[in-house]
Amino acid sequence: MSYEKVLQAEHIIIGTKQTVKALKSGSVIEVVVATDADLKVVSKVVQTAKEMEVPISYVDSMKKLGRACKIDVGAATVAITR
Repeated sequence: MSYEKVLQAEHIIIGTKQTVKALKSGSVIEVVVATDADLKVVSKVVQTAKEMEVPISYVDSMKKLGRACKIDVGAATVAITR
């Protein structure tokens, strides 16, 4: 599951703005998106990932994704980088 990928990743970027920026720079291997996040928030990330042909994984919970990133709040998107 993608929570484990996030936990095991050496380099991650948390948050939608930073994820879009990293996608445009070409340093993202995979994007993880929480399905319970507001569509308005994650749509730009999903669109950019598709344009850049970066794989997208979906998880069910922002809260669990935030925990996997070792932060105390939920995370809508996470980029796993090189």
